[in-house]
This record gives sequence, C-alpha cells and structure tokens, in this order.
Amino acid sequence: MMKRIFLSVPHLCGREIEYIRAALDSNWVAPLGPNVDAFEDELKGYLGRYVVALSSGTAALHLALLACGVGRGDEVITQSFTFCATANPVVYLGATPVFVDSERDSWNIDPDLMEEAINDRVAKTGKTPKAIIPVSLFGMPYQIDRILEVADRYGIPVVEDAAEGLGSRFDGRLVGTFGKFGIFSFNGNKIITTSGGGALVCGSVGEKEKIKWYATQAREEYPFYQHEAVGYNYRLSNVSAGIGLGQMTVLEEHIAYRKRVRELYGKLLADVPGIEVHDNPDPRYDSNFWLTTVTIDPSVRIRGQEDAYKGSKPRTGFEPGNNVEALRVFLDKAGIEARPLWKPLHRQPVFKDAPAYLNGVSDGLFEVGLCLPSCPNVSTEDIRHIVQMIKDSIA
Repeated sequence: MMKRIFLSVPHLCGREIEYIRAALDSNWVAPLGPNVDAFEDELKGYLGRYVVALSSGTAALHLALLACGVGRGDEVITQSFTFCATANPVVYLGATPVFVDSERDSWNIDPDLMEEAINDRVAKTGKTPKAIIPVSLFGMPYQIDRILEVADRYGIPVVEDAAEGLGSRFDGRLVGTFGKFGIFSFNGNKIITTSGGGALVCGSVGEKEKIKWYATQAREEYPFYQHEAVGYNYRLSNVSAGIGLGQMTVLEEHIAYRKRVRELYGKLLADVPGIEVHDNPDPRYDSNFWLTTVTIDPSVRIRGQEDAYKGSKPRTGFEPGNNVEALRVFLDKAGIEARPLWKPLHRQPVFKDAPAYLNGVSDGLFEVGLCLPSCPNVSTEDIRHIVQMIKDSIA
C-alpha cells in the first residue's frame, strides 16, 4: 500500500502517556484537575502571561470577545483571510463581523484598510467597533506594531487570533501576548495538540478568574448551585491537559522542525519558475511556519488542468485557479495531501451580508495558493518526494 503523506498530523513525544495515566489512575478524568493546572502553568512560563486552558480555540475567542463586552448590535473588525472560526464567535454573541482584507507581505490584515474600515463604520453606525481580531495566518505574524497603534488611537481592544501561531514572534516577542487577549488552538493539526483544546491568554489574575468563571458555567461561590449570568462548559479535561503537558516538552523541537521544512521546500523549489514559497517579510517576523505555503503563477501549466473541475464537485463561483486544483489532484493521486489556502470569509455564503473592506489581495492569494505537508511526521525524504512530484506535474 502506498504511504500517504498528510498535511499536518499530531506528533507525540511519548511522555503524554505518563500524564494521561496519572489522570486515569487518580480517576480524575473530568474537566479541571492537576494536569490542567500544570498545563496552564507551563503555558504561563512560556508566554509570560496568565493562561486559561479551554476546550477549543473557538471557545477561547468566544470568551475573549465576551470579556471585551461584545454583544448584540455591536460590530467586530476581523481579518477576512482566515478560517471561519475567527468570525463565528462574533455571531454567537449577536454581533456583526466586519471583514478587512490583507496586505501582500504577511498576508494578514491590512492596517491602512483597517483604519479606513473603522472610520467608515463610525460614520455609518455612529459607533466604534467593539474589538479587532487580527490573525497570524499559517503561523505568520501580522503587522502588530501598526495594528496596535491604530487600535490604541481609537480605543479598541485587540484580541489576537494566534490559533496557528504558537511560538511565532514579532520583534522578538511571542504572538498572542500583545493584545488585551490572545488565543491559541491545540487541535490535532496544530504545533502542539491536546487532541482538541485551546487557551486564552490574558494580562491579569482578575481577567483569568473572570474567564474561568464564564468557562465553568458562571457558577457563584455558594455551597449550592447559583448562577447570576449565562456561563459555558468550556474547560479543558484533565486527560487532554495531560497530552498538552507531554507536548510542551517538545514545543521548541516542533517549531524548529517546521522551520526546517519551510527552508527545505524553499531550497528545492527555488529553481522552479512560477512557484514561490511564502517567507518572513523582513527580520521582524519570525513565523513558526505551521504550514508551508506556496503560490503558483497562473502561467504555470499543470498536467490535467483543463479538466481540473470537470464533474468533480459543485462549483461555488469562486475557486482556486485550474492549475492549483490540478496540482492538488495530482499530488492527491500520488498519496500527498495538499490544501488550498483559506477561502476569504467575505466570499463565504454564510457571511454574504457582512460589511467587507477589500483590496483584492486575499481573493488573489486564494486563487493561486496551496498548503504543503509540514509537520514533524513529514521526513526530509518525503519533502524531496513532494517537490519531485510538483516538478513532474508541470506540463
């Protein structure tokens, strides 16, 4: 059977079982417990800020927006070029996402266009947006200095969606630690995993305790169950936190490996005209390269691209270019999982009525971009094979 090379899968170090066994031996398998406390402490030591471990990155973003006072009728500025989980919690709270397009270097939210959007929303609604959610797309930091400068000038809190960015840095400082809140994901495909889980990063003990309160059904401190606000069942389990503790022991190794993966792709694809591997825009950026991404010029001809979309799936009216889809299919048939870049949220039917401030960057990137296998389970030999398959696909 042909070995399949996956895009990004968990890579366990072996120590996870120690912490899981401790949870099972103590019969402490429910949410909360010593592994959860220890995992939060490990993350706090790494990030230098207070951390609440939660059931997902989406839950973390939901609670961060709730803590910022986002509610029905409000608007939240967010990046269009991202996964839907960035915007969904805005809708959970009855607010409206306002999508802002990307700048060309980092592929993340354009600070000038963001300021234009803020001024336009104030003019149209009479209200300032309640929060800003920039994203570290595929691990790449955004223009943090510019975004914070604009946000501070308008008095808008920043909630960093660093779901894909654990270990990435901007000007030497870890992403997820700049804004009022930051969030991380520990889904199975991320830099480290808890099988499913996330974390909310905050700046004070008081904020941490408020988030924990919301995440544990907003239970008041009585000997009986009393609730004076709507809470959520969002805490991480003690078993999952055990996986996270094991993963923390190899976090830096995982980051270093993904950087080497990107470096090797860059070296091996350097002589292929029309295919460019995305890189840090300048020395201030230090991406973890959660996924290595490439752009493929429309002039590059891929075998079978004329039939790329014939009868394979319903058309949505906006897909990657024929050569990108043809390359994805070519790699898939060779046992290699590749994936298009995120489809911009302003193009998603579910958000068709949301305000959007566009410059064409994310639309253009979606049409020409592809994610390549990038996790520690992908060996040097695998990468050489993938690159050879890419070269073989070119007509």
